[in-house]
Amino acid sequence: MGDATSLLTDRYELTMLEASLRDGTGSRRCVFELFGRRLPGGRRFGVVAGTGRLLQAIEDFRFGDDELRFLHDEKVVDAATLAFLADYRFTGTVTGYREGELYFPGSPVLTVEAGFAEGVILETVALSILNHDSAVATAAARMSIAAGDRPLAEMGSRRAQERSAVAAARAAHIVGFGATSNLEAGRTWGVPTMGTAAHAWTLLHDSEEDAFRAQVATLGTGTTLLVDTYDIRRGVETAIAVAGTGLGGVRLDSGDLPTVAAYVRGLLDDLGAHETKITVTSDLDEYAIAALAASPVDAYGVGTSVVTGSGTPTAGMVYKLVARQDDAGSWVSVAKASTDKASTGGRKAAFRTLERGTATSELIVVSDGFEEVDDAASHPDARALQVPLVTEGETDAAHVGAAGVQAARTHHAQVREELPIRALALSKGDPALPTVFVDRA
Repeated sequence: MGDATSLLTDRYELTMLEASLRDGTGSRRCVFELFGRRLPGGRRFGVVAGTGRLLQAIEDFRFGDDELRFLHDEKVVDAATLAFLADYRFTGTVTGYREGELYFPGSPVLTVEAGFAEGVILETVALSILNHDSAVATAAARMSIAAGDRPLAEMGSRRAQERSAVAAARAAHIVGFGATSNLEAGRTWGVPTMGTAAHAWTLLHDSEEDAFRAQVATLGTGTTLLVDTYDIRRGVETAIAVAGTGLGGVRLDSGDLPTVAAYVRGLLDDLGAHETKITVTSDLDEYAIAALAASPVDAYGVGTSVVTGSGTPTAGMVYKLVARQDDAGSWVSVAKASTDKASTGGRKAAFRTLERGTATSELIVVSDGFEEVDDAASHPDARALQVPLVTEGETDAAHVGAAGVQAARTHHAQVREELPIRALALSKGDPALPTVFVDRA
C-alpha cells in the first residue's frame, strides 16, 4: 500500500458522510458519474488521463491512526463516523473510459457504483487526479499532433509542483511524448528519461570548448551540445571541432527559432555535420511547434506549456450523483437542474460511432431500468468505450503501474487515428464529434 490518500479530500465530503450515516441513507446504492460539460479552451477533443493513478489512490484510500486522530482532534466528524472510516475499504464497482481514450462533452468518463457513504468521499480525489492529468494530456496531444513524426520530450518539472510534475510527465508520455527529464516519472511509471547539460555547465568552465570537451568525454559524441550560451555561430563551430561531424545533436534554447534553426542547419551542413540533429527547447507550445513545421528542426523539448495544460490547467470535469435506490430498492434517476450546470440522470453506456474507420459521434445511451445497459452487440457500427476498472473492490491490474501507462499510450495512438481531420485543428472551435444522448427503450 502507498501513502494514504484519504485526506486528499474536501471537508464537506465527510460531513455529508456523517449525516448519511445518521439518517440511514449512507447505505443507499448509488451511481456517481464523472464527466465534463464542455471542453475548456475551445479544444476539439479531450484525452482521459490519470486513471491508473486514480485506481491506486482508491486502493490507498484508508484512514489510519494519524488520519483518524486529526479528524477527531479537529472535530470534523463524530465518533460513529470515525468508526466507519477506520474500517473503510472501497467495495464498489468502477467502470470508465480507458486511459488514453478521447472524450467529449457529456462523456461518462468514470462511473462509480457503491453505497452513498463509500462513493461520495471519492469525489475530490477522483476529480483532482483526472482534471489535472486530462488537461495535461489534452494539451500534450495537441503538441504531438503539431510535431508530427518529430520526437517530443517533456521537461517542465521546474515549472510545476513537484508531485504534479511527475503526473504531468506520465500524462504527456501517454499521448505521444517520447521521454521526460523527470527521473521520478522514469522510476515510478517507466517513462524513458533524457537530459544532457544546461547553460550552467558551459558557464562553469573557463571556455565553451572546455565545457564541450568535458561533456563529450563523459557522454560520448552522440550527446547533444547546447550551443547558444554565447555566440551561436562560434558555439556550433566549436561543437563540431570538439566532437567531429558525428556529433549527435545541438540544442537551441533562445532566439527566433525558425530563423535560428535554419541558420544553424546551414552552419552544420557547411561543416559536414549533415546527420547532426537540431533540438529546440525555448518556451514551446502547440502553436510554436506548428510554426516550426517547415523549419529544419529534428526534435522538441517542451516545459511550461505542457505541465500547465497550455493555458487550460484543468479539464473542468465534475462528479455527480445520477441514480440512487429508494427505500424500496427501486432505482431512481436523479439530475441537477441548475442553469448552465444541468446534468443528465441515469446509468449510461457510451459508444463511438464509426463510418469507414472515422469517428462520427459520441453516442450515450441512458438506461431507465438500471439493471441492464446496452453492450457492444447492440451497436455493431460503434466501439464500446467503457471497461471495468474496479469490480467489487478489486482493481483490474492491467490499468495500473508502468504496464498500465504503456497500455494507455498504445490505446491513445490507436484511437487518435479515428479522429476526423477537423479534430486536428489547433484553433478554437466546437467539439470534433457531437454528443448524442438516447434514452433506452
